[in-house]
Amino acid sequence: MFLKYLNWKRNFVPNGSISPSEIRHEIQQNKMFLQGWDKKGRPIALLLAARHFQHEGGVDEFKRFIVYLFDKIITRMPPGQEKFIVIGDLKGWGYANSDIRAYLAALSLVQDYYPERLEKLFVVHAPYIFMTAWKVVYPFIDPKTRKKMIFVDNKSLKSTLLEEIDESQLPATLGGKLELVPIHNS
Repeated sequence: MFLKYLNWKRNFVPNGSISPSEIRHEIQQNKMFLQGWDKKGRPIALLLAARHFQHEGGVDEFKRFIVYLFDKIITRMPPGQEKFIVIGDLKGWGYANSDIRAYLAALSLVQDYYPERLEKLFVVHAPYIFMTAWKVVYPFIDPKTRKKMIFVDNKSLKSTLLEEIDESQLPATLGGKLELVPIHNS
Protein backbone atom coordinates (compact mmCIF):
# COMPACT_ATOMS: atom_id res chain seq x y z
CA MET A 1 0.00 0.00 0.00
CA PHE A 2 2.81 2.38 0.86
CA LEU A 3 4.51 1.80 -2.50
CA LYS A 4 1.18 2.39 -4.26
CA TYR A 5 0.85 5.66 -2.31
CA LEU A 6 4.37 6.80 -3.24
CA ASN A 7 3.80 6.07 -6.92
CA TRP A 8 0.45 7.87 -6.88
CA LYS A 9 1.85 10.86 -4.99
CA ARG A 10 4.80 11.16 -7.38
CA ASN A 11 2.44 11.21 -10.38
CA PHE A 12 -0.45 13.20 -8.91
CA VAL A 13 1.67 15.76 -7.04
CA PRO A 14 4.91 15.95 -9.07
CA ASN A 15 6.07 19.14 -7.31
CA GLY A 16 5.60 17.59 -3.86
CA SER A 17 2.66 19.80 -2.90
CA ILE A 18 -0.44 21.43 -4.34
CA SER A 19 -0.26 25.20 -4.66
CA PRO A 20 -3.32 27.40 -4.07
CA SER A 21 -3.15 28.52 -7.71
CA GLU A 22 -3.95 24.92 -8.78
CA ILE A 23 -7.17 24.91 -6.75
CA ARG A 24 -8.39 28.49 -7.03
CA HIS A 25 -12.03 27.57 -7.78
CA GLU A 26 -12.17 25.35 -4.71
CA ILE A 27 -10.53 27.96 -2.47
CA GLN A 28 -12.94 30.65 -3.74
CA GLN A 29 -15.85 28.61 -2.37
CA ASN A 30 -14.45 29.13 1.15
CA LYS A 31 -15.89 25.81 2.34
CA MET A 32 -13.10 24.17 4.33
CA PHE A 33 -11.68 25.30 7.64
CA LEU A 34 -8.93 24.03 9.91
CA GLN A 35 -10.16 24.34 13.47
CA GLY A 36 -8.44 23.52 16.73
CA TRP A 37 -7.76 20.12 18.26
CA ASP A 38 -9.84 17.37 19.77
CA LYS A 39 -9.25 16.12 23.33
CA LYS A 40 -6.60 13.67 22.10
CA GLY A 41 -4.62 16.28 20.15
CA ARG A 42 -5.97 15.46 16.69
CA PRO A 43 -6.51 18.38 14.29
CA ILE A 44 -10.10 19.21 13.36
CA ALA A 45 -11.29 20.21 9.88
CA LEU A 46 -14.74 21.68 9.27
CA LEU A 47 -16.49 21.39 5.91
CA LEU A 48 -19.44 23.66 5.08
CA ALA A 49 -20.97 21.45 2.38
CA ALA A 50 -23.56 24.02 1.26
CA ARG A 51 -20.67 26.06 -0.16
CA HIS A 52 -19.56 23.31 -2.55
CA PHE A 53 -20.59 23.75 -6.18
CA GLN A 54 -19.36 22.06 -9.34
CA HIS A 55 -17.22 24.40 -11.44
CA GLU A 56 -15.01 24.51 -14.51
CA GLY A 57 -12.08 22.92 -12.63
CA GLY A 58 -14.15 19.77 -12.25
CA VAL A 59 -13.33 16.64 -10.31
CA ASP A 60 -9.61 16.91 -11.02
CA GLU A 61 -9.34 20.24 -9.23
CA PHE A 62 -11.53 18.88 -6.42
CA LYS A 63 -9.14 15.93 -5.96
CA ARG A 64 -6.18 18.31 -5.84
CA PHE A 65 -8.09 20.33 -3.23
CA ILE A 66 -8.59 17.21 -1.10
CA VAL A 67 -4.87 16.41 -1.29
CA TYR A 68 -4.07 20.04 -0.41
CA LEU A 69 -6.44 19.76 2.56
CA PHE A 70 -4.98 16.48 3.81
CA ASP A 71 -1.44 17.79 3.47
CA LYS A 72 -2.36 20.92 5.47
CA ILE A 73 -3.96 18.79 8.19
CA ILE A 74 -1.06 16.34 8.33
CA THR A 75 1.53 19.13 8.65
CA ARG A 76 -0.37 20.40 11.72
CA MET A 77 -0.22 17.04 13.48
CA PRO A 78 2.05 16.90 16.51
CA PRO A 79 4.72 14.18 16.60
CA GLY A 80 3.16 10.78 17.21
CA GLN A 81 -0.28 11.83 15.99
CA GLU A 82 -1.52 10.08 12.86
CA LYS A 83 -5.24 10.88 12.72
CA PHE A 84 -7.61 13.81 12.30
CA ILE A 85 -11.28 14.64 12.82
CA VAL A 86 -13.63 16.13 10.23
CA ILE A 87 -16.96 17.79 10.92
CA GLY A 88 -19.12 17.86 7.81
CA ASP A 89 -21.79 20.52 8.31
CA LEU A 90 -24.60 20.02 5.80
CA LYS A 91 -26.73 22.94 6.93
CA GLY A 92 -28.28 24.49 3.82
CA TRP A 93 -27.09 21.65 1.57
CA GLY A 94 -29.33 20.98 -1.44
CA TYR A 95 -29.31 19.49 -4.91
CA ALA A 96 -27.23 22.40 -6.21
CA ASN A 97 -24.44 21.19 -3.90
CA SER A 98 -24.80 17.53 -4.86
CA ASP A 99 -21.67 16.33 -6.63
CA ILE A 100 -21.56 12.53 -6.53
CA ARG A 101 -18.41 12.29 -8.65
CA ALA A 102 -16.56 14.59 -6.24
CA TYR A 103 -17.82 12.65 -3.21
CA LEU A 104 -16.64 9.37 -4.73
CA ALA A 105 -13.27 10.92 -5.61
CA ALA A 106 -12.81 12.14 -2.03
CA LEU A 107 -13.74 8.70 -0.67
CA SER A 108 -11.26 7.05 -3.00
CA LEU A 109 -8.47 9.36 -1.85
CA VAL A 110 -9.26 8.80 1.84
CA GLN A 111 -9.51 5.03 1.50
CA ASP A 112 -6.73 4.37 -1.04
CA TYR A 113 -4.05 6.95 -0.26
CA TYR A 114 -4.70 8.21 3.26
CA PRO A 115 -5.91 5.04 4.98
CA GLU A 116 -6.32 5.17 8.72
CA ARG A 117 -5.75 8.93 8.84
CA LEU A 118 -9.41 9.75 9.44
CA GLU A 119 -10.38 9.11 13.05
CA LYS A 120 -14.00 10.28 12.78
CA LEU A 121 -16.28 12.15 10.43
CA PHE A 122 -19.13 13.85 12.25
CA VAL A 123 -21.98 14.60 9.85
CA VAL A 124 -24.13 17.39 11.30
CA HIS A 125 -27.28 19.17 10.12
CA ALA A 126 -27.95 16.51 7.47
CA PRO A 127 -31.13 17.43 5.61
CA TYR A 128 -33.55 14.77 4.48
CA ILE A 129 -32.68 15.50 0.84
CA PHE A 130 -29.06 14.47 1.53
CA MET A 131 -30.13 10.86 2.02
CA THR A 132 -30.70 10.49 -1.74
CA ALA A 133 -27.04 11.27 -2.46
CA TRP A 134 -25.98 9.20 0.54
CA LYS A 135 -27.71 6.09 -0.86
CA VAL A 136 -25.67 6.42 -4.06
CA VAL A 137 -22.34 6.90 -2.26
CA TYR A 138 -22.82 4.44 0.63
CA PRO A 139 -22.06 1.21 -1.30
CA PHE A 140 -18.65 2.60 -2.32
CA ILE A 141 -17.55 3.26 1.25
CA ASP A 142 -15.23 0.70 2.79
CA PRO A 143 -16.81 -0.83 5.95
CA LYS A 144 -13.88 0.44 8.08
CA THR A 145 -14.51 3.97 6.83
CA ARG A 146 -18.27 3.66 7.38
CA LYS A 147 -17.65 2.92 11.06
CA LYS A 148 -15.89 6.27 11.37
CA MET A 149 -18.91 8.22 10.07
CA ILE A 150 -21.21 9.49 12.78
CA PHE A 151 -24.50 11.15 11.86
CA VAL A 152 -25.28 13.52 14.70
CA ASP A 153 -28.87 14.38 15.57
CA ASN A 154 -29.53 18.12 15.91
CA LYS A 155 -30.91 17.63 19.43
CA SER A 156 -27.66 16.13 20.68
CA LEU A 157 -25.27 18.05 18.43
CA LYS A 158 -23.31 20.02 21.01
CA SER A 159 -23.24 17.26 23.63
CA THR A 160 -22.03 14.69 21.08
CA LEU A 161 -19.25 16.96 19.80
CA LEU A 162 -18.23 17.91 23.35
CA GLU A 163 -17.52 14.24 24.09
CA GLU A 164 -14.55 14.50 21.71
CA ILE A 165 -13.85 18.24 21.46
CA ASP A 166 -13.47 20.84 24.20
CA GLU A 167 -15.78 23.86 23.84
CA SER A 168 -12.74 26.12 23.43
CA GLN A 169 -11.76 24.09 20.32
CA LEU A 170 -15.23 23.77 18.81
CA PRO A 171 -16.18 26.15 15.98
CA ALA A 172 -18.47 29.00 17.06
CA THR A 173 -20.91 27.97 14.32
CA LEU A 174 -21.47 24.73 16.27
CA GLY A 175 -21.75 26.25 19.74
CA GLY A 176 -18.07 26.52 20.58
CA LYS A 177 -15.68 29.42 20.90
CA LEU A 178 -13.33 29.22 17.88
CA GLU A 179 -13.86 31.53 14.94
CA LEU A 180 -13.63 29.94 11.51
CA VAL A 181 -10.22 30.03 9.79
CA PRO A 182 -10.27 29.09 6.07
CA ILE A 183 -7.86 26.26 5.30
CA HIS A 184 -5.89 28.40 2.85
CA ASN A 185 -5.26 30.94 5.65
CA SER A 186 -4.10 28.42 8.23
